[in-house]
Amino acid sequence: MGKESDIQVTLARAAADLSADNPFRTVFEQGGEISIELYAPVGTDRQLPHERDELYIIASGHGTFRRGGELVTFEAGDLLYVPAYVPHRFETFSEDFKTWVIFYGPKRARPAI
Repeated sequence: MGKESDIQVTLARAAADLSADNPFRTVFEQGGEISIELYAPVGTDRQLPHERDELYIIASGHGTFRRGGELVTFEAGDLLYVPAYVPHRFETFSEDFKTWVIFYGPKRARPAI
C-alpha cells in the first residue's frame, strides 16, 4: 500500500481516531504556515490561548463560544475567528460537536502585559 493521499480528509475518517483522552487529530500540516486539526472535546473544552491565529469551521453540532468578553452561539457550517493569545473556549456544545481548527501564519510573541 502506498502513501496516503492528501487530496481529501473526510470528517468520518478524522473523527475515527478521536477519544475523550485525545480530542485533537492533526490532519494536514504545511511547514510552519498552516496546520489543520479536527477537535471534538468531551464534557469540557480545556483549551488555552494559542501562539497563532486560528479559525474554527464547525463540522457538526451546536453550542456557545466565548472569545475574550464576547459570547456567540454557533452551529454546523459557522466560522469562528480567534487572534493569537486571546482566551477562548467552547462553553457549551452538543454531544455531536466537532470542529475543524485551522492554525495559520507565524507563531507570535506573547504580548506584554
